[in-house]
Amino acid sequence: MEIQNKENIELKFLSMNDYDELKKAMQLSYKTIADSYWEEHQIRFLIEKFQEGQVVIKIDGEIAGCALSIIVKYDEFTHHHTYKEITGNYTFDTHTNDGDILYGIDVFVKPKFRGIRLGRRLYDYRKELCEKLNLKGIAFGGRIPNYHKYENELLPKEYIEKVKRKEIHDPVLNFQISNDFHPSKILKGYLEGDTESGEFAVLLEWDNIYYEKPSKKMSANKKIVRLGLIQWQMRPYKNLEELLQQAEYFIDTVSGYRSDFALFPEFFNAPLMAENNHLPESEAIRELAKHTHNIVQKFSEFAMSYNINIISGSMPEIKDGHLYNVGYLCRRDGTIDRYEKIHVTPDEVKVWGMQGGNSIKTFDTDCGKIGILICYDSEFPELSRLLAEEGMDILFVPFLTDTQNGYSRVRHCSQARAIENECYVAIAGSVGNLPNVHNMDMQFAQSMVFTPCDFAFPTNGIKAEATPNTEMVLIADVDIDLLTELHEFGSVKNLKDRRTDIFEVKRTI
Repeated sequence: MEIQNKENIELKFLSMNDYDELKKAMQLSYKTIADSYWEEHQIRFLIEKFQEGQVVIKIDGEIAGCALSIIVKYDEFTHHHTYKEITGNYTFDTHTNDGDILYGIDVFVKPKFRGIRLGRRLYDYRKELCEKLNLKGIAFGGRIPNYHKYENELLPKEYIEKVKRKEIHDPVLNFQISNDFHPSKILKGYLEGDTESGEFAVLLEWDNIYYEKPSKKMSANKKIVRLGLIQWQMRPYKNLEELLQQAEYFIDTVSGYRSDFALFPEFFNAPLMAENNHLPESEAIRELAKHTHNIVQKFSEFAMSYNINIISGSMPEIKDGHLYNVGYLCRRDGTIDRYEKIHVTPDEVKVWGMQGGNSIKTFDTDCGKIGILICYDSEFPELSRLLAEEGMDILFVPFLTDTQNGYSRVRHCSQARAIENECYVAIAGSVGNLPNVHNMDMQFAQSMVFTPCDFAFPTNGIKAEATPNTEMVLIADVDIDLLTELHEFGSVKNLKDRRTDIFEVKRTI
């Protein structure tokens, strides 16, 4: 299934108001299993005892998937336990807040919503919850629903080995292994009535590498944000579909590394102007602007499908008859925000007749507050200072520069923005050349992630850097809590120490 015309994707705590819909969803998802749904009193018990462990994904208000969990003292159960034993004869009284393992009771995605990676969102939530609660790990008995096709020729252990080697396709087990769960044991007689699996299950486990023994002093949970920067190579494309195919490849790649953001460069869609190279430059870019709406809609679908926030770089757009350089933040929950290039370059004005925008703002995301400035805007420190005053943690700068000196302006100014505003700055640009597109014939770029310069950060203020002029992705983790500590305890305090008694930066509109 592709996500189309979907307004919103939400991961929410399960409530009793959802029960009737939950029951129907389970019946649809477990058609081959008798008594395939939990009774109302069982769901109420789970919610009252451990609400954080019971979540649903809703698409446009409809339940699309669900994950139910309890916490258990794992050493009280043998590695050969049954589902009935681990759930306390389905009463869930085995749950205890003093346990050390998050145990997966149930997880499903309704058939019509399968294929859009909702299951991965549920598993990712469980991992985050496990880390938050400082548990040793996650465990559950994984069904092997295709085993009945091979039970006369293969033992369960042999079947699992063939699945791991990709010789047999088992959609459930393949998915769990791809999400970093490792098979530990074969559980015989695990789930009564599961004839597809021969009542066998695989004990699957995931270890929390951040676990600390309770005897140690607990440290504050860190907010780690993973950035995926796309250093895009300009190359000819036959049509929009081919360009979007390449874009999806990169989105899939950075999403595969569990990145929270994918950043595209400025004017990454410029190759599509080649088909209008016979027109004057000012007309060719207006033809290019006709693709912007479709690209934004597709990027929003990608953001939801790949569970990643996408910053679309920038594209030309015509609004009220005027040509602007704009981009879009496509969040993974389905919402979209627009940003504008405030300062267009002299070349953009002279060749294309482009106008500067008037809107500057920060954006709230599930990873904190961010700002976005397009290329030349990074060279005006007032803009980023206004964003910093609104609480910006990460500044994203999509850029396009044809020469190394142009790139150096963007690079050094962006690095200065990280120091003076005590924030992270990520820049991403294009490489290669477009000999058949006027005014876009060559590019120079080296994508980077900059940090403030203090003891908690790299001494040179560079968290990560790409290879110059090479198509690639750059993945980097940034710790938002380090910024909070810097604001209070840094060697210098660029934000706090400003002499607002003698100068200030303020908006005029």
